[in-house]
Amino acid sequence: MQRNVLHVVSVSFSLPYFVGEQFLYFKKNNSEYNFFVACSPSENLTKLSNSLEFKKIPLIINRSISPIQDIKSIFKLRKIILENKIDVVIGHTPKGGMIAMIASYLARIQNRVYFRHGIMFETSTGFKRFLLKNIERITGSLANKVVCVSNEIKLISEKEKLNSKTKNIILGRGTCNGVDCYGKYNRNNKEQLFSDLRKKNGINEKDFVIGYVGRLVKDKGINDLIEAWELIIKKYSNVKLLLVGPFEDRDKVNDLVHNKIIEYDSIIHTDYVEDTSNYYYIMDAFILPSYREGFPTVVLEASSMELPILTTRATGCSESIIENVTGIFFDIEKNKIADAISSIIENPIHAKKMGIKGREFVISNFEQKEIWDIIEKEILTA
Repeated sequence: MQRNVLHVVSVSFSLPYFVGEQFLYFKKNNSEYNFFVACSPSENLTKLSNSLEFKKIPLIINRSISPIQDIKSIFKLRKIILENKIDVVIGHTPKGGMIAMIASYLARIQNRVYFRHGIMFETSTGFKRFLLKNIERITGSLANKVVCVSNEIKLISEKEKLNSKTKNIILGRGTCNGVDCYGKYNRNNKEQLFSDLRKKNGINEKDFVIGYVGRLVKDKGINDLIEAWELIIKKYSNVKLLLVGPFEDRDKVNDLVHNKIIEYDSIIHTDYVEDTSNYYYIMDAFILPSYREGFPTVVLEASSMELPILTTRATGCSESIIENVTGIFFDIEKNKIADAISSIIENPIHAKKMGIKGREFVISNFEQKEIWDIIEKEILTA
């Protein structure tokens, strides 16, 4: 029996993290699936629709609060759902989730699923916090199922009464999509890239590379990381900080930090990279100094590439490593961050062991095909 599944996201750049190649996997195993993605229009959406084999539905979804446009998008999406005889609607992120759940509720779709990738109001205050929390409550109340990407997200959802406890589910140990441990994030598959990519980015043979992948924003701790990095370059000569990701206007880093990232010889900034997987191979350790996460996929990817992890105890991050086995926790303060980086630089044998253990940890708990099988059982056919 044909089954039409619609995913709703705000921006197409999140699709590789939220769904990856699962559409291809499901269609290979069951030719009756048809996948649709409603998303703000872009060239990248068109490109992904061809490579991942889904029908694109251009729909303006503003990430900021836009009441008039949001209402237009809700009713347009309701019409799209009915015209395409959608069976399952899956919403991602607060805005995409809210529009998806309201539209699918109005269209009387029985299988309405919201992926709670994080808690945005965690680092907000005042009216903004009130607004974001109530958006989560509206979305959660209209969903039939809420996928919490970590146990901590589930606990916060219950504590803040964002929806009925009975709706909350977790995929395995946590995550939204898992990691391709044997293909894309397998160190053994990327050896030929090592020398060329290091040379292209001005990394010397003796350089120790601390890497980061993600948006360069305050919530990710980038301001704090650069302050810590200034302590590191006073202490060590052959070190590089590799930042893979774009600056953003929302929650942007301060101007001083922005300029230091551009100007410092010891900092390599790639800007936006379509496929970040190759860059893990030229790192010696991975750092995520985040203030909040849902469940950091980048940490799992780095661990799968046998990198020791440095991260915080923020929501989500605390579940992404095993302390002192696959990585190290630190408090978000420049001296604490610098101490964690120093401990990795000065203990290379232990760091290598953590990387090996990290890959074992990810394979055992987050291998993507096992997560996809749970998604099919719990969401697509339930």
